[in-house]
Amino acid sequence: MTFGLTFAAAIGSGLMAGLFFVFSVTVMSALGKLPAPTGIAAMQSINAMILSPLFLAAFMGTALICVVLAIVAMLNWSGPASGWLVTGALLYVAGTFLVTIIFNVPMNDALAAATPDSSEAAGLWARYLSVWTGWNHVRTVTSTAALGTFILALRQL
Repeated sequence: MTFGLTFAAAIGSGLMAGLFFVFSVTVMSALGKLPAPTGIAAMQSINAMILSPLFLAAFMGTALICVVLAIVAMLNWSGPASGWLVTGALLYVAGTFLVTIIFNVPMNDALAAATPDSSEAAGLWARYLSVWTGWNHVRTVTSTAALGTFILALRQL
């Protein structure tokens, strides 16, 4: 059971790492080059479309698997992969899942409520491009690190 859960956590972390990486190195820079109303409208559309069942299953399912893995690892602390499992779970849950919920989602909600042509939206957009993207970099790093720790755990299982 632990091997299968760890494999699933690695896949989920990798999927999220790839998604966040693409936003960090491409999407946000491209949207930032557009006029503010166009960039806002495009990001509003992306944010609406990303909330698909498949994305939510990967994003939230990985968080749930990580919680289960952390509990299993702590209950079997003498196991050879326990440290890697707890580390990977903490990286994903705290650095990816919670960062998303605490920082990125509220900014997405504020952007969703904005009228792209308004002067308030232009100011919100400038902050969004900087702050949201900064937190996305955190998600990119932590989900990638979680993937790495789960791979290391798999080597010991």
